[in-house]
Amino acid sequence: MLETLRKSFLLNRPHLVGDAWGGLAAMLVALPSAIAFGVTIFAPLGGSQAAHGALAGILGATALGLIAPAFGGTHRLITAPCAPAAAVLAALAVGFSQQGAPAETIILLLALIGLLAGVMQISLGLAGIGRLIRYIPYPVVSGYLSGVGLIIIGSQIPKLLGAPTGTSLLGALGNPSLWAWQSIAVGAVVIFTMLQIPRLTQLVPAAILALLTGVASYLLLGLLDPALLDTTSNPLLIGVLTSSEASLGDSIGRHLQALRGLGLAVVLQVLVPALTLALLLSIDTLKTCVVIDALTNTHHDSNRELVGQGLGNMASALVGGIPGAGTMGASLINVSSGGATRASGMMTGAFSLAAFLLLAPLIAWIPVAALAAILIVIGWRMIDRHSLAFFNSPSTRVDFFVILAVVLVAIFGNLIAASGVGVALAILLFIREQTRSSVVRNRIEGSEILQKRARTPAAREKLEQESSAMVVFELQGSLFFGTASQLLAALEPEIGQRKYIILNMRRVQSLDVTATHVLEQIKNRLEENNAYLVFCEIPKDLPSGLKMKRFLKETGVVRPTNKAFAFRQLDEALDWVEAQTLTATPGDPDAASALDLTAMPAFAECSPESIAALEAATTLRTIPAGKRVFKAGNPGNELFIIRRGRVKLLLPIRKKETYHLATCGPGDMVGGRGFLDDNAHSAHTADALALTAVEVYVLPHARFDALADAHRGVAIAILKNLGSTLAHRLRVTITELQALRG
Repeated sequence: MLETLRKSFLLNRPHLVGDAWGGLAAMLVALPSAIAFGVTIFAPLGGSQAAHGALAGILGATALGLIAPAFGGTHRLITAPCAPAAAVLAALAVGFSQQGAPAETIILLLALIGLLAGVMQISLGLAGIGRLIRYIPYPVVSGYLSGVGLIIIGSQIPKLLGAPTGTSLLGALGNPSLWAWQSIAVGAVVIFTMLQIPRLTQLVPAAILALLTGVASYLLLGLLDPALLDTTSNPLLIGVLTSSEASLGDSIGRHLQALRGLGLAVVLQVLVPALTLALLLSIDTLKTCVVIDALTNTHHDSNRELVGQGLGNMASALVGGIPGAGTMGASLINVSSGGATRASGMMTGAFSLAAFLLLAPLIAWIPVAALAAILIVIGWRMIDRHSLAFFNSPSTRVDFFVILAVVLVAIFGNLIAASGVGVALAILLFIREQTRSSVVRNRIEGSEILQKRARTPAAREKLEQESSAMVVFELQGSLFFGTASQLLAALEPEIGQRKYIILNMRRVQSLDVTATHVLEQIKNRLEENNAYLVFCEIPKDLPSGLKMKRFLKETGVVRPTNKAFAFRQLDEALDWVEAQTLTATPGDPDAASALDLTAMPAFAECSPESIAALEAATTLRTIPAGKRVFKAGNPGNELFIIRRGRVKLLLPIRKKETYHLATCGPGDMVGGRGFLDDNAHSAHTADALALTAVEVYVLPHARFDALADAHRGVAIAILKNLGSTLAHRLRVTITELQALRG
């Protein structure tokens, strides 16, 4: 810890002034709320426990402010007692009180819950759960915040009305005889101040001015009724601290001694409430971290932040404070006031302690109604009123009902159940959206896929005749139980009509057993019709980490012994289909042993003298299979005329991905663009890969110029062939784009 403190203060000296102002401003916002939250939790216990709650709020703000930023993973974050903690602990305090537990026992149980919640937060951080919590859907967060806001408002209205401690919301509203007009008047003044001050000035936090206004208005009422100025057993005031509570050291010592006396049975009794609190505080903190990141263009460490929050909540519980989380309002004030590092959060804790030591006697004069009014405004601001607009649009109406369900469960059930219901409903929404989107991104007829490989006229004619036997489906999204029926409906009509169904899996994000079963059904029915199911561009991994190709093999869909095959790229699958189609067709140029210049169709009209001059201008080069004839990016203005073998032209796209331009054979010319440019900076745009052992005639552009002067016919033949080749590749590309976009 000392090393962390040293780094926070010594290595960030340029930011100390800004951190100090930010910490002071954040304290002025966080401390009144912390006092209010403490009073809310402890007031139902009766007696002088409201004053004990005020002390617990201050101790919580101090411990959280000093510890959480020192070990957390977010700069500028202010950690302090918060509304979710107040809502959960206040409900637990009422429940324990109704069970007849003494106030001292309830206070220890609440401290134990805070301590265990801190331990669980540390465990979540060390387990790496922090990065997952932030993926909770917006409707769940919106409903959760709105539910907490309504709970806070409902719990504070009886206090605002001046009803006796323990009076329920309905009991207070239904019995006006319990109301105290002085309490209502003070609360109205505080609410008015909270709402109007931000419009007048941003220099002083509204909560501070509202609290001071509440104290002043109460003292004015005391001039009319001196009984109001009695701080002993006055239900309208927090009241004075007892002698033992007033001594900070004695209070912490007694609290630690009592915690050590709790047994395992008590710990097991509060495990579930502690888990509830840990999850809610973690969500609240990480939500605030995301907002700070967006405002300051930074990135927080979620897991480290949970560890820091857990240590802060443990420290707060050990000294008698209430737990908390990263708070939105105070953090935003810190950012706007100049806070730049985690030291600003630590200074907030130090200023909270200084405020307590200097102003502790004034706590007795804080009206309960003033704190209730501040919390009512805070609760009102937590309600996501913009989500009401979701009801007006049919496309977002279901999201509105998710928010409404979370709010209702939070109010009539509990907050952890509300979060669970929200996540479950959000999962259903996700499944609904997945089933609405089409799993077929594109369907391409075989006739729309032009050949990229050199073929004889007879072979090309046969491929065109058999093109209707093939269809390509480009699949997308998640293939799972929700979209399996859609996949079946798309492929089933092709059975009996096609001999080759190619499934391009490049854009598939996930695959489950149900979808695999559908694919196996399709494969079996195709096999009965002597047809093939062909997979290509299968993603290497599913999001779960499972190998998709291995998964297809293990589930029996892809096996080399049946009529289902898998290829790395679509081009390889198309080559295989063409090879199957041309099995009985002779004359494939790849099968020729060699094709000299005199036998090439491109030079059929050239004289023997011109061809001899061309051969003299070239050099014969041999390239082994698997090597490059030329490489993309390398300079070169030569023309390569293939004599033997096959060359595949691949256009690099990104990383290891390529686009298949063409596969060329004997008689074809490659390297045409650099040859035509004839520029010192000309470079090849594609890789020319030798699929077999290749022999090429290499014609440099300089020799071509000399050849063209003496033998114009052969030069025209070369240029005509290059123009035809480039035009064909352009036509192929345009056809592919039209098919893909269609």
